[in-house]
Amino acid sequence: MFAVVQQTLAITAPVFSMLFLGVALKRLGWIDDAFINTASSLVFRGTMPALLFLGIVKADLSTALQPALLGYFVLATLACFLIAWGWAIWRCPQVDRGIYTQGAFRGNNGIVGLALATSLYGDYGLSLGAVLGGVVILCYNSLSAIVLAIYSPHVKSGPWAIGKSILSNPLIIGVLAAMPIAYWRLPLPDWLMISTQYFAQMTLPLALICIGGTLSLASLRKSSGIAISSSLMKMVWLPLLATLGAWLWGFRDAELAILFLYFASPTAAASFVMARAVNGNHQLAAAIIVITTLAAVLTINIGLLLLQWVGWI
Repeated sequence: MFAVVQQTLAITAPVFSMLFLGVALKRLGWIDDAFINTASSLVFRGTMPALLFLGIVKADLSTALQPALLGYFVLATLACFLIAWGWAIWRCPQVDRGIYTQGAFRGNNGIVGLALATSLYGDYGLSLGAVLGGVVILCYNSLSAIVLAIYSPHVKSGPWAIGKSILSNPLIIGVLAAMPIAYWRLPLPDWLMISTQYFAQMTLPLALICIGGTLSLASLRKSSGIAISSSLMKMVWLPLLATLGAWLWGFRDAELAILFLYFASPTAAASFVMARAVNGNHQLAAAIIVITTLAAVLTINIGLLLLQWVGWI
């Protein structure tokens, strides 16, 4: 168990370091709001789509392809999204409902989920996690685009406008562009892959520094109640329901553990980038990311311990 704690800390510590670096750089005056706006736009429109594109292209879609597991994940994600959205309608001001919902269901699977799945189950965890990751990206970005468009004062919320916002979302375009290449294993020039990788590697440092630069004690205090509620939904209640549902569905051992890790991952940095792209309450999004990332060290390890104790994994 101590080894799993160390693995979780090893994965989340770099995230914290980049967040705190963003706080420090903003305090020192090395970055300002103009830089954060420009960098966030670059991440949303360029580097993050490139990162998602590479993740799909490099994944072997024929390996560990389990329709039942993928189908359950899609249904459970939709259920978690609807639960979070319903709670937000009941408990949140209208302007914050989209940010709350996205923060409560959208996990950081690319960093935390996949890394822990690989650490625990080796090549099998990597292959299954990578295939699941493609489904994760489409589900999360589509549902986030819908709920953010509905509550954004700057985005039209009719059915046609929402559909257009989903199809024009750079993150979804990156995924859709990669899928035929991955499926048919189409070769791409080495120079193009290497250049794209250089570009994509800027994503997480830039996004996390921007999140840190946005944080302030005043904004944290202002959004603390809503942020804590969304974080509890993300790190406790929804993983509990989704994992129990997976057990009832019949999943055991590695498959159940990997599903748990994906449902229990902290809120993704992409939620901040998308919130900023639609001029939403990005400070609330940043607070949710920080709280859930801190909580992940405790909740993920407790969850794995309980699953081992009851003999499910």
